[in-house]
Amino acid sequence: MKILMVNKFLYPNGGSETYLFETGKQLQKMGHEVQYFGMEHEGRIVGNHAESYTSGMDFHSGKLAKLTYPFRILYSTEARRKIRRVLDDFQPDVVHLNNFNFQLTPSILMEIEKYRKQTGRAVRILYTAHDYQLVCPNHMMRILGTGENCERCLERGFWQCAAHRCIHNSRLRSVLGSMEGELYRRLGTYRCLDCMICPSRFMKEKLDQNPLFAGKTVAMHNFVGGAEDRAIHAGDGGTTEKKEYVLYFGRFAEEKGIRTLLNACGKLPEIPFIFAGSGPLEAEVSRADNVKNLGFQTGDALKKLIAEAAFSIYPSEWYENCPFSVMESISCGTPVVGADIGGIPELVEQGRTGELFASGDVDELCDKIWKLWNDRQLLSEYTENCRKKSFDTVEEYCEKLVRLYRGKNGAENGTRIVYS
Repeated sequence: MKILMVNKFLYPNGGSETYLFETGKQLQKMGHEVQYFGMEHEGRIVGNHAESYTSGMDFHSGKLAKLTYPFRILYSTEARRKIRRVLDDFQPDVVHLNNFNFQLTPSILMEIEKYRKQTGRAVRILYTAHDYQLVCPNHMMRILGTGENCERCLERGFWQCAAHRCIHNSRLRSVLGSMEGELYRRLGTYRCLDCMICPSRFMKEKLDQNPLFAGKTVAMHNFVGGAEDRAIHAGDGGTTEKKEYVLYFGRFAEEKGIRTLLNACGKLPEIPFIFAGSGPLEAEVSRADNVKNLGFQTGDALKKLIAEAAFSIYPSEWYENCPFSVMESISCGTPVVGADIGGIPELVEQGRTGELFASGDVDELCDKIWKLWNDRQLLSEYTENCRKKSFDTVEEYCEKLVRLYRGKNGAENGTRIVYS
């Protein structure tokens, strides 16, 4: 099977790129041919045989760039032309879209659909929803200026984004976001999507509120590592020695609940906390008395930090999709105290692999932390449950993905299959 993976960034930039590269590598191991389309960049690590990519979009210099900015993020003739070269050269069986709005623009969908009609090829078009972009122009369903989780665009239309300055609190950018959402809604561009992969049931429920998407969505949690990683965890046999600290790892940002967590830390001075990450609230993290900030960690150092923690905390205050941090923690045998918001409750089993608390509630968070820290028998039971829990490996995930590529998602007859 020939699979064209589409993403605006073709270099390591975040979680969606990790997803892109890992699934691509595994699909190739399974015998499929995989090529990629996106923006050109000096750090690009994947590509296509036609050597066709869109130019990078940097509007911080040059008058022409600033003048063409509004038009290029709404519709890109260059992206349509460049992806057509790849389609004609590669002749894929599947086009798997990831993040494409603004830099590539939904106009590429028009070209893929045009290619299908002109060639008569039964090309499957799938989309993995890494965020809420198709129902919320700022992709987070949250007004960053006020910290309010918001569903107005779902209920009243995309112009709510402009009204509330939802994109970087900028009127211009928010108007452009509203224009993009409304333009492609009116054109019905997303009708050509055959399947929409939602990494959480929560996201599936939100997308299903759009009648155009309902019946095409499939909930399928992301993967954690590969079969080799699972074998290593299994071979450990629960011998990793737990240490006396509670861990937070991730971005130090308001929407991640960092201020709520720091308030909880301040009320529990006898408990040592370790933070690993970076972000805009780093100075506040570093000032906390009983918090040791190790900074951004990756690879084996991060895995060791997670595995040795008594438990971890995920206090997010926005509609998280399928947070890798929660899955990685449980996979390493470390229970999670998580906020009851977005897709988090789908990953943390209350009373088995961790505890859930009302998002933003400092007092309840303190109660949950205190409970686990002082009841070591209960914590030990949770730890054992985590060690028995398994999420999909990349191998298992890609087996499901290939079934979707072949049209076995039930969308054609209205059935909504949910992979847990």
